[in-house]
Amino acid sequence: MNILIIDDEKSIRNTLKEILEYEGYKVVLAENGEQGLAVLENGKEPIDTVFCDIKMPGIDGIEVLEKVQEMRLDVPVIMISGHGNIDTAVECIKKGAYDFIEKPLDLNRILITIRNANDRTTLVQENKKLRRKEGKVPPLIGKSEAINRIWDMIDRVAATDARVLITGSNGTGKELVARWLHEKSNRSNMPFVEVNCAAIPGELIESELFGHEKGSFTSAIRQHKGKFEQADGGTLFLDEIGDMSLAAQAKVLRVLQENKISRVGSDKDIHVNVRVITATNKDLVQEINKGTFREDLYHRLSVILIHVPPLAERKEDIPLLAEYFIEQICMEYGTAVREITPQALEELQKLNWTGNVRELRNVIERLIILSKGGTIEEEDVKAYAEPLFK
Repeated sequence: MNILIIDDEKSIRNTLKEILEYEGYKVVLAENGEQGLAVLENGKEPIDTVFCDIKMPGIDGIEVLEKVQEMRLDVPVIMISGHGNIDTAVECIKKGAYDFIEKPLDLNRILITIRNANDRTTLVQENKKLRRKEGKVPPLIGKSEAINRIWDMIDRVAATDARVLITGSNGTGKELVARWLHEKSNRSNMPFVEVNCAAIPGELIESELFGHEKGSFTSAIRQHKGKFEQADGGTLFLDEIGDMSLAAQAKVLRVLQENKISRVGSDKDIHVNVRVITATNKDLVQEINKGTFREDLYHRLSVILIHVPPLAERKEDIPLLAEYFIEQICMEYGTAVREITPQALEELQKLNWTGNVRELRNVIERLIILSKGGTIEEEDVKAYAEPLFK
């Protein structure tokens, strides 16, 4: 755990450092507000707790506290002062301080406060993770003509139950389009269930989609509801539909025709009300010609076609995407939001993005970790954007 001590009194800094290092903490020292803020902005060494004196020359402790709040850092700031009173303490707490401790500092009070602050930070981080998992659909970033066309199509199609086939190469954001079709539909309060058809072995895909009865095969130790049942009333997103076996395709076609399924090991029909959205990185017309995809299923699925272009065809969206990912990743890491220079953005636009938006996000995360300063520069992009080992 890293603790930053900001105090203009050398004796206080050194005393706190000795005490906290003895207790196993790593300590970073700053003799004024400017140095302390520089440590926090740099983000090279993540800080878990800050002790900050109030009365300091230059930027005082209250200003440091305000700057920390502006940087949206989830780091508890404990204010310390030898001239404290109730009004000062109340002002600090109102401005976001975790606690206020008067000098001379009491060892037990310091250690208890750190422990409580650490527990609070852990809870905040866990809550953020839960909110990200259960939160709103991430935005579909971009102002290019291609993205505007996709948004227009989503707005026109979402409220209907028309089946949509989303095409595009890996990493372009096909799943995001599917989620927005669901989010803007009348089914948005019902389940959105995703199935990656490429990730499920052919012998298990039917059980995954339609469920199975207990004892229907060796490992079927209990009854299992399939994805169609789980999505009843909502949306079922079949990702990489082009990798589905012909046998499973035939059963999906029956569901689309009759709106009913039967679990593996059962002859009982179960009616389902599901909107099916599919996606693929393959050319399904070619797959039909090769005999690996059913033409009748293709026509059932492709009532509406939405194509998501590769990032190379909409490079004007890269600055918006980069800034969005910087804010998102810095928030996840609990560090100050990094700046990125216009020159660095131009350098990103020159690259060949074979991995599309997913690759861009990975590169931004790499730049945040490896860039030495608080700002991502053109030189950083040149040094770290390409794979480090070729």
